[in-house]
Amino acid sequence: MTYELTVQRVLDAPPAAVFEAFTDEAAMREWYRGPDDPPDAIVEVTCDPRVGGRWVAAWGDSPEAVFRETNVFTVVDPPHRLAMTSSASTPDGQTLDTEVEITFEEYGDRTRVTIVQRGFPAEEVRDYFATHAWVGAFDRIAHYLMKERS
Repeated sequence: MTYELTVQRVLDAPPAAVFEAFTDEAAMREWYRGPDDPPDAIVEVTCDPRVGGRWVAAWGDSPEAVFRETNVFTVVDPPHRLAMTSSASTPDGQTLDTEVEITFEEYGDRTRVTIVQRGFPAEEVRDYFATHAWVGAFDRIAHYLMKERS
């Protein structure tokens, strides 16, 4: 048995800008490094937003504490939808393979982002992603978009 999560956030930017934040390498390098991260934190990102293309990221506080994620796009429909397979690893060697779908819906002059992630091996892992991992990503993307608009 595997577990699924759905998370949503409304972001203060139009869908095209939010979609770009999820697929542009320069934007991703900036938001992966959150406003509270040390300036020497490791952030490496490449992204080829096309079906079969890869979004590869590595981030952490030191070379010994790097998280890695490789996503392979299965759907790229700008600025409405992304879908991908995701393989992640933690510094202590744990791995996680899931499927992720992200939709970007116009919500007035903002965007409602919905993320559905499937394949969690345990409720605790799913709940961590729902309450920490995606919350942190949304917060960093919102901060990035705010800076871009000012």
